[in-house]
Amino acid sequence: MNVLAVILGGGTGSRLKPLTRNRAKPAVSLAGKYRLVDIPISNCINSKIFRIFLLTQYNSASLHRHIQATYQFDQFSEGFVHLLAAEQTPESGDWFQGTADAVRQTMVHFLSSKPEYVLILAGDHLFRMDFRTLLRNHIYSAADVTVCTTPVSLESATDLGILHARADSVIDRFIEKPAPEELTSEFASPDDPEKYLASMGIYVFNIEALKELLLDATQNDFGRDIIPHALDTHRVCSYIFHDYWKDIGTIRSFWRTNLELCQDNPPFSFYVNDGRIFTRPRFLPPAKVIDSTLDRVIFSEGVRVCNAEISNSVIGLRIVVRAGSKISNSVLLGVDSFEDELFGDVVPLGVGRDCRIENAIIDKNCRIGNGVIISPEGLEEGDYALYSIHDGIIVIPSGVELPDGWRPGGDNGH
Repeated sequence: MNVLAVILGGGTGSRLKPLTRNRAKPAVSLAGKYRLVDIPISNCINSKIFRIFLLTQYNSASLHRHIQATYQFDQFSEGFVHLLAAEQTPESGDWFQGTADAVRQTMVHFLSSKPEYVLILAGDHLFRMDFRTLLRNHIYSAADVTVCTTPVSLESATDLGILHARADSVIDRFIEKPAPEELTSEFASPDDPEKYLASMGIYVFNIEALKELLLDATQNDFGRDIIPHALDTHRVCSYIFHDYWKDIGTIRSFWRTNLELCQDNPPFSFYVNDGRIFTRPRFLPPAKVIDSTLDRVIFSEGVRVCNAEISNSVIGLRIVVRAGSKISNSVLLGVDSFEDELFGDVVPLGVGRDCRIENAIIDKNCRIGNGVIISPEGLEEGDYALYSIHDGIIVIPSGVELPDGWRPGGDNGH
């Protein structure tokens, strides 16, 4: 099949701040060693789709570095991952105004490949899918557009696009981020009347349909504009996906998804032979643990732990956890390089001695002194000088140094 993939990676990711303060959302770490963008790219590679365009705009430097260091295909193959950054041209001088506008502004670059089908993907979802099955279903249904859908609970439905599909899979109603009172029984999933059929933000377009639907320059978003409009002009079908899928769009969903991966039987597993997830090969030494208590912990390469207690946590690349520290229900994103000898009063990278860290996300390259306590307990939601609290999770931003004895909310905590 003559198909190419377009991955959307340019949004501001405001609900994931401060993790997206200095990086694009697809560049945020996952499971200690991956980036979110590795998921859709790996699914493409495993589906034998090797022509991939990644559209970027906001805080894209880190994302660009990762892509360039990771996805270098054989020079004799036709495969590539091409970065298409927002640019000023004689036709457009504006930034991307939405998901559809991003494709509209960059489409000139991939039309030369003469694809029959364009697969649109988000850069911040966790799932495993063989897109060849999706494409076969698209062709069999004689669809102009196929929307990947999945059953979701009422709690999740108000943040997604909810739709109704007929018995022949044709979608005849679509509501973007509906209010609870709009979720009537007609939107119930055909397999579970207590759930609603939601768009996953994954679309297949026939190339001619995509060009036609993007002609109206006032329609800038696929979920809000393009798909509802297409119901009246094109054959739009639903492809129901019953496996695991998670939109990692908020601090709590990021934290919860990472901790779910620590479980004995996680809903998504990286430990498979088929459908592997790829990332940058770093050639780091293996993790080393000395005289410590561990339970449900994901360690990345280069980690060193000595005389510590860690439970239900993800410990990212090159993190050092020193004696007497206790970490629970937390995600530590790692550091970018090993540290040479320090001089003066500089706090070392990683976690110092006798620290307590719970219900936390520690961004990259943080320096946590001895005796530090990091916990959201008893604190109000909000953004402070050295930390943020969102959805009951405390977040330490990238590069922060916490001195010995630091506590959030105390005299030295703001």
